[in-house]
Amino acid sequence: MTGSIAELRRRVADFLAVHGCRTGEAPSRSRRPGEYVAAARVHQRALADAGLAGITWPQAYGGLGLGPEHRAAFDAEAAGYETFSALFTIGLGMCGPVLLALGTQEQRTRYLPPLLRADEVWCQLFSEPGAGSDLAALATRATPDGDGWRVSGQKVWTTYAHHSDRGLLLARTDPGKPKHRGITMFALDMAAPGVTTRPLRQATGDAEFNEVFLDDVRVGPEDVVGAVDEGWRAATLMLMNERVALADSPIGSPVTLEAVVALARRTGRAGDPVVRKAVADAYVAHQQVELFARRIAGEVSVGRDPGALASIGKLAAGRLATQVAALAMEVAGPDAVAWDPADPDGGLWAYGELYAPSLSIAGGTEQIQRTVLGERVLGLPREPSTDRDVPFRDLRRG
Repeated sequence: MTGSIAELRRRVADFLAVHGCRTGEAPSRSRRPGEYVAAARVHQRALADAGLAGITWPQAYGGLGLGPEHRAAFDAEAAGYETFSALFTIGLGMCGPVLLALGTQEQRTRYLPPLLRADEVWCQLFSEPGAGSDLAALATRATPDGDGWRVSGQKVWTTYAHHSDRGLLLARTDPGKPKHRGITMFALDMAAPGVTTRPLRQATGDAEFNEVFLDDVRVGPEDVVGAVDEGWRAATLMLMNERVALADSPIGSPVTLEAVVALARRTGRAGDPVVRKAVADAYVAHQQVELFARRIAGEVSVGRDPGALASIGKLAAGRLATQVAALAMEVAGPDAVAWDPADPDGGLWAYGELYAPSLSIAGGTEQIQRTVLGERVLGLPREPSTDRDVPFRDLRRG
């Protein structure tokens, strides 16, 4: 597709007039998760059918092949509408870019069009009970089996695994190498024999995270993403895209600044100078995050690694979510913790306050991001690592 930004915005406006759902009018992902997922798939397919999915993705795989300025125009036109980003950030913002960069031609042709249309939802199978911030300590094992492998192990904190059709999995294929080597990335069928998903209950009452158990799951050579034993490169690329995606739009942040402003007007606090200053501060932070996200998107679109910029954006976006959630609690007052069941906002503000801390953890904790910035921006010495060159099988774990 070619054309001006104005033409794109007109097409988006026409689409939303027919298919758009205002934020807050869509099925609640916490109260009606099944309906939310179904509505998200319908919306994404309609977007693809209208030729508006994958603004910056190559046309060969169903995208539009446009630049970050077109993506920004799309986002501006869609402001105030439900985009179902909670379900699609991992697949479209993280798995898709990795497949575009490292996948074979067969993998890109097979996986990217249905990913873009939401015919297949994807998840990320990285973290383990003993490998969170130290992801390279992962112990899930892929044992040779003919021309393929048998995978056994456990993953945890896997968002939307119970609604996913496929996922990108990290498994150790050579324990004789140091922990950052000997890892391979696989494209995994979540319906394959031996894959068991168990949702985990969160403080909000949701069950969006999951444990995933892998018991002798068969993967073939065609499932390898990148090169065998070179999965750390793929993982680093995936984590970079995760931070870019979270800097652009924190996953499912339920309390928006627009909603807080509307609340202030309804409750008569819009004229309160303290509230007005807090809203102004949040607005400035919001604009900073948005503009920084555009800068990062611009780097990615021309093939440059944004590096530590992604960590800066991720930190800022997580702090903004926490700032807005706290502001909502202040404006709502007692109604934030005790509300009339008939109130359509109901427990939204309390939910947002409980949810916000997760955004400082997802995609790498604030401490991890600070370490990245210290080493790569400030030039500080690397964190001590005595096990970096030790074969994984010789490490003391647990």
